[in-house]
Amino acid sequence: MSVEIVSTTPSESISKVDLLGLDYDALVVFFESIGEKSFRAKQVMKWIHQLGVSDFDLMTNISKPLREKLKQHAWIRSPKIVTEQLSDDGTIKWLIEVDQQNCIETVFIPEADRGTLCISSQVGCALDCSFCATAQQGFNRNLENWEIIAQMWVANKALGANPKAERKISNVVFMGMGEPLLNVTHVFPVAKLLMDDNAYGLSKRRVTISTAGVVPAIDKLKDEVDVSLAISLHAPNNALRDQLVPINKKYPLEVLMPALHRYVADGHAKKHITVEYVMLDQVNDEEEHAHQLVELLGNLICKVNLIPFNPFPNTPYLRSSNNRVHRFQRVLHEAGINCTIRKTRGDDIDAACGQLAGKVKDRTKRTLHRVNFESKVV
Repeated sequence: MSVEIVSTTPSESISKVDLLGLDYDALVVFFESIGEKSFRAKQVMKWIHQLGVSDFDLMTNISKPLREKLKQHAWIRSPKIVTEQLSDDGTIKWLIEVDQQNCIETVFIPEADRGTLCISSQVGCALDCSFCATAQQGFNRNLENWEIIAQMWVANKALGANPKAERKISNVVFMGMGEPLLNVTHVFPVAKLLMDDNAYGLSKRRVTISTAGVVPAIDKLKDEVDVSLAISLHAPNNALRDQLVPINKKYPLEVLMPALHRYVADGHAKKHITVEYVMLDQVNDEEEHAHQLVELLGNLICKVNLIPFNPFPNTPYLRSSNNRVHRFQRVLHEAGINCTIRKTRGDDIDAACGQLAGKVKDRTKRTLHRVNFESKVV
């Protein structure tokens, strides 16, 4: 199966404003800058995001003179889907071209009660988590607003979504390629766009931003965007987490955990934090680790999601056995912690958690040096 959505880029578009990635406030500023009323922002948002229209001539409730003005001052980029892969379990993975050298991956996971779109926020990832295929690809750059929201836009079109049909995408998780909280300039406006009733109208409980633990940005997220938060923990102590999630060396657990408590204080997002914990055979899956995790979490309002490790080429890790995973879960349950085991989806097309790789021209030269977190972290 293959789907391709292609848009050529006119040379004169370099000086035009790309409307696809603008949230409501930014659209208002744009229309005022071209001498138009602010209500035009809602009209155009609906055309772009609810109807999937990128041709100004098709926006029929807008006057012809304004359509001509929009063609002079703005455009709507349509990224190219390079390939589409369909898993036996219904999961779909798209490889999307963002520039001539780089591609990102976006995954749609259909379930009986929801449809989840897993989107990327960077080309590659700078954090170098040892169990993640994305991290092994290196890092190129942050994605811009339009490149992030475009994943929702093209997925809707590829799935055949329309305003009269039941919404296929009900949840969006920033759990694809990259560390979202190292790209807050572009991730935050997109999160707001996803929740805007004139765009996709998702509730804050259905938009989740995941992080490996960028503490200053966690606090910034609480202040600016009310969404669900997932923390990629993966280890219950600093020594082990330093190996698996190297950013822990900059923001160790004694710094990270208070930030998580601050995030849920005063009912922020009206929901618990999801603690993500990948299960690596005889690495972090011992019963002792489960007891350490119970102590670490304490009274944090959270649920724990145990993730069976999804292998990729040249990885030194193995997936924990079912017995070890369930034993780990039992310890948490006995301590009163809500703990689920994630069902692996899309692993036959390398679309499962930790398997996304895309196509990245690495700028970090990982083979020569480790990432300098001091310069990468906000």
